[in-house]
Amino acid sequence: MEKYEKLIKKLKEKKNLAIAFSGGADSALVAKACIDAGIKCVAITMVSPLMARRWIEDAKKVAEEIGIEHVFIEKGLSEEVAKNDEMRCYYCKKEDALLLKEFAFSHGFDVIADGINASDDYIGKIAADEESIWHPLVEIGIKKDDVRKILKEIGLSVWKKYPESCLATRICGERITEEKLRRIENGEKFLLKYVGMVRLRCHSDNARIEVLEEDMEKLINHRKEIVPYLKKLGFKQITIDTEGYRSVYL
Repeated sequence: MEKYEKLIKKLKEKKNLAIAFSGGADSALVAKACIDAGIKCVAITMVSPLMARRWIEDAKKVAEEIGIEHVFIEKGLSEEVAKNDEMRCYYCKKEDALLLKEFAFSHGFDVIADGINASDDYIGKIAADEESIWHPLVEIGIKKDDVRKILKEIGLSVWKKYPESCLATRICGERITEEKLRRIENGEKFLLKYVGMVRLRCHSDNARIEVLEEDMEKLINHRKEIVPYLKKLGFKQITIDTEGYRSVYL
């Protein structure tokens, strides 16, 4: 808990803080520390086509558990992001940062922070740095494993939540459309009836399912329900990735 105490102390120095809040473990830790620091704070969730709708409700529940003011900002799917090239995450985080700054500064907040931790290294961080978004977890040296450990110790339920990433990470090497995003969202929602964590990767009209190794047998056992449903969504071929789930940003 030493690192958590250091985080609280660092946050107190800021007096007020607006937090980019997904409702995941990292941003939840920053939000909870703000409450414990007793500073003026607000959690801001970006709502875009890249989000599964179930995540919005999850973020609401986490914010309520923490006891932090929670607001939503909506944005669309820009051309830069829809191209889905190697700079996609950069463009998306740049858009987020500009919207966050606009809201925060107009509501009396001087500093905007996110939940990037000391283990994270991806191109979206560059965009956040360019817009002076603060990474308190990085500054304290709190890594991915530290986040889960601290959340468990302070009793915040999100410690056991599986990590999420935007739906754009499921679309491989092709243009992003809202139709593809909703197809993936609906497919994953159905698959979560059988497994605890899933990524439904989209290669044109083909689906590649990634789950944790211990859940692969469950997919096979329920293939007679899964395959017809995914084909009904428009996927022509459905495969299980035998390497299992692995995190990607692109």
